[in-house]
Amino acid sequence: MPLLHVLSSLLGRASRALGLESIDAFPPGHRYADTRWDKACFDIPSDYRPERIDQAMAEAIANTPSVFAWIEHPTPRMQSALLGVIHARLRRGGTPPNELLAMLIEAYASPRTHEALPGLRAAIAGTSGYDPSMRVAHLAAWLADMPAAFDVIDAQPGR
Repeated sequence: MPLLHVLSSLLGRASRALGLESIDAFPPGHRYADTRWDKACFDIPSDYRPERIDQAMAEAIANTPSVFAWIEHPTPRMQSALLGVIHARLRRGGTPPNELLAMLIEAYASPRTHEALPGLRAAIAGTSGYDPSMRVAHLAAWLADMPAAFDVIDAQPGR
């Protein structure tokens, strides 16, 4: 029986190293090791490096913002992807993206969620105890007053 356990463990490690498995978290010891996601919503190969994981997750959120609900303790980059979608919808006018704002508020219910924008945690915490619809409205107003930080294109130094 121990031999079977050893072989199973070795096959599992080889499968992960070759990227044949999907993962649901950053590697242990990583800066965002608390971040977790549902493997059914995000097919992240096990051989991705942490930077590529974060990038793939942000791309998925930008394409389908509702998947943000399936992430615990999203990284600032993941939040920025959602904030970009929220900002674009706020700029277009019409009804605010209440469901996306509610997901962001929910993410900040945990102190282990890293802050994506200076003052965002305080803005959300300032509405604690309010009716959920009021929290969403206050956050939408706070974000609408923010400078167009999401219109800035990230550039590599020296290019």
